[in-house]
Amino acid sequence: MPAFSSHAGAVLLDMAGCPNRCRHCWLGNPPNRRMSIETLQWVAQQFRAWVPPNDGAPFFHPLTVSTWYREPDFADDYRRFYELERELSDGEPARFELLSIWRLAHDEGYARWARDIGTEACQITLFGLDRHTDYFVRRRGAFRDSLLATERLLEVGIRPRWQIFLLEPVIPELPRLVDLIRELDLEERVRALGHEFAVFLNTPSPDGEAFHLEHLRPTVEALPAIPEYLAHKTCQHFAKATLQECLGEAEGDLLGELERCDQPFADMPSTLAFMVTPDLDIYPNIGEPQPWSRLGNLRADGLDAVLTCFQQDANPGLHAHFHLPISHLAQAYGRAEGRQLYARGDLIRRWLRMWGEEQAHHVR
Repeated sequence: MPAFSSHAGAVLLDMAGCPNRCRHCWLGNPPNRRMSIETLQWVAQQFRAWVPPNDGAPFFHPLTVSTWYREPDFADDYRRFYELERELSDGEPARFELLSIWRLAHDEGYARWARDIGTEACQITLFGLDRHTDYFVRRRGAFRDSLLATERLLEVGIRPRWQIFLLEPVIPELPRLVDLIRELDLEERVRALGHEFAVFLNTPSPDGEAFHLEHLRPTVEALPAIPEYLAHKTCQHFAKATLQECLGEAEGDLLGELERCDQPFADMPSTLAFMVTPDLDIYPNIGEPQPWSRLGNLRADGLDAVLTCFQQDANPGLHAHFHLPISHLAQAYGRAEGRQLYARGDLIRRWLRMWGEEQAHHVR
């Protein structure tokens, strides 16, 4: 692993779970289990007090502590959880322009509270219209909740941002989504808040649950079917000149360069973040939380052992991420005839997932 460029750290607990079981979620679909406030405080203290070997001072500063890494504010006592985050963190809790869409639709006071703590924008994810959005979120009423959430955000002065995941079954519904944006007058209503309405197309990163959606990934041939309005808004959002620059290239077109790349992926986040499950297993925010990326258990192994594993790339996931040449992955898993659209990093993540599954199979 490269030397840490920052002491900034984050520890994120899955204290309440998530109302959804989204088919695109990189975090997978573990069961919802509760974690106590005492556990949160104990975990935060472990990270805050950690001193590296041969060093004299705690390492993580600033430290951000979060009560969620799947759905924000899903806990009934979300206001208390937010105050705990403020108490345990250096600075204000990170919100990432994310709110609970479920709670926006089911808790009339939530949008106003979110605005009062400083939320200015909130992203809402759609998979086309009601049938497909409900199917891909795996929750009946998810599309209806998204529209109600949009209204409640606007009522309190928070601008909604729509992300539309581009999958083959969604493409025929895109013109109707454009009509819906116009019917809801979202351009003018967001402009009244002093901003342009943001809506953009995206493709799922092929890890976590989305690895099982790869057969639905759009091809290059799908691009002409994208409504001009959505193509323009997507380019505007990503600050790119063309829609293909935003959505990627055909796998076969990327393969030649990647087969010659002898460097590892080595994508290093600026903040060292660690996800803590209700069982106190710990995963890094590098790669998806799969068995081959597990760092250890905080209670059984201790934080020293967990962070030693992290620093030494001592599990298969980190070893592949920081040491396995991209050319090795490309030659093993690349499809020269592939026409599906990938960003370069997403294609490498697909191959890392395939490599990780092979390692897990060998261990069994």
